[in-house]
Amino acid sequence: MSEEVKSLNFLEQIIEEDLKEGMSPKQLRFRFPPEPNGYLHIGHTKAIAINFGLGEKYNAPVNLRFDDTNPAKEEQEFVDAIKEDIAWLGYKWDKECYSSDYFQQLYDWAVFLIKEGKAYVDSQSSEAMAEQKGTPTEPGTDGPFRNRPVNENLALFEQMKNGDFEEGQHVLRAKIDMTHNNMLMRDPLMYRVLKKSHHRTGESWCIYPMYDWAHGESDYVEQVSHSLCSLEFKPHRELYEWFLAQIAKDSDQLPKQREFARLNLNYTVTSKRKLAKLVEDGVVTGWDDPRMPTVSAFRRRGYTPTSVRNFIDKVGVAKRDNVIDLSLLEFCIREDLNKIAPRVMAVLNPVKLVITNYPEGEEEILIAENNPEDENAGEREVPFSKELYIEQEDFKEEANRKFFRLTLGKEVRLKNAYIIKGESVLKDGDGNITEIHCTYDPKSKSGSGTEESMRKVKGTLHWVSIQHAFPIEVRQYDRLFSEEAPDGHKDKDYTEFLNPKSLSKVIGYAEPSLKESKIGDKFQFQRLGYFNVDIDSTADQMVFNKTVGLRDSWVKKS
Repeated sequence: MSEEVKSLNFLEQIIEEDLKEGMSPKQLRFRFPPEPNGYLHIGHTKAIAINFGLGEKYNAPVNLRFDDTNPAKEEQEFVDAIKEDIAWLGYKWDKECYSSDYFQQLYDWAVFLIKEGKAYVDSQSSEAMAEQKGTPTEPGTDGPFRNRPVNENLALFEQMKNGDFEEGQHVLRAKIDMTHNNMLMRDPLMYRVLKKSHHRTGESWCIYPMYDWAHGESDYVEQVSHSLCSLEFKPHRELYEWFLAQIAKDSDQLPKQREFARLNLNYTVTSKRKLAKLVEDGVVTGWDDPRMPTVSAFRRRGYTPTSVRNFIDKVGVAKRDNVIDLSLLEFCIREDLNKIAPRVMAVLNPVKLVITNYPEGEEEILIAENNPEDENAGEREVPFSKELYIEQEDFKEEANRKFFRLTLGKEVRLKNAYIIKGESVLKDGDGNITEIHCTYDPKSKSGSGTEESMRKVKGTLHWVSIQHAFPIEVRQYDRLFSEEAPDGHKDKDYTEFLNPKSLSKVIGYAEPSLKESKIGDKFQFQRLGYFNVDIDSTADQMVFNKTVGLRDSWVKKS
């Protein structure tokens, strides 16, 4: 076996074997089939990356198919958001399809199964059907309507389609085996009555196909070669293949379902139902709240498509479910932003710094490098003056030898500027420091080439000129949940683990170059982390989201 073959993941190995056994590369077609009942989340990005990644690897088309068979929960808003998210991630689909495109064909095939004696209308209550289905250790029993005559089934099914019955009055079931070891094979539902308007078909239908019936047949219609899904669908594979066998011709190439481990991330929930509840209850501001694990939230928070794709690549394709550490995602984001984000200065918890020996009324323009990781990033001008803001955390009146920031009697360097020495402080009536007074060495200017400019001091502080800086709102985020597995407790609801400190807002001050920023622009606030301009920004008030901090916990853990 060559090194190249050894490096293939198990899905690629399956495809390579199929090609060796005679499948033409032109027969390869993949699909990503989301249900439009919510926004895409981090778990979906793995399925997206796998399917579209295989499409790129094998130069094969990938369909985007919306599994829109439940009008009670699906909306056009979600369709639009899903398309935007996939495009943002950098993927292109070949055909945009909908399960609703095939409603007539699915209905016709269901009629065919009834005629073949392989489907029947069941008029039991849902409770009776559940009881009659048995348990994993006990076989099910035949229901009273299982052997209805074909003509009666056909008539009832047509009446269901025509809207003659109320919801729950009748369902259509496949007639397979009520004693089967796989409970999904015990006469599964194919259709139910739902008198809801559909976002695409309107009032045309009042019966809708169940997922297991619609999914494989839709793959078949679209000539999908490999139907790749997460592990929870593995028990469904037998039913998937049974349904296909009923309508396929001997010469047909049938889609092949194979399963991979889903992506689980700690400190998050990825159930659409649970995420929707957070939105509906006002715990978050919407599906794109930067604390949410949705793709739209990642985009708003300042994540990059490259970072998300790199994360999925590092997670890899596995056969067993596992939980991925959130810090790996943060590592990938930090790694990408380090390469592309311009460096700027902002102070989020300001205290006034006065350089007592700096000439009164004077100001100067300093030159700062935009990004040392990118030689083409250029430079910018940063104004400097007598009165500055620095972070309150960067000063202590008295400090031990391990404190390398500003203190009385010791020197630090101001980033891109001068070496200063702490001299004294002013305090208010409560003893809080209101001003720090210092002196500067005028010959120590960064980049000036003088001997003094080369002098080494242990600390470097970021700053902004009070005269030139402008106020910004900064939103800083922590994990939405304080528990590593918030939905992993049988006796507690996941909402009990919500982190009350997941969002904090401060008013900081930024260097004037940021005034020209546009929504979505990304920056490294030096010594603080990576930030981007939020969509809530206005001409009067710029809002920045903290994307991720500078400290890397993943490398430390690994």
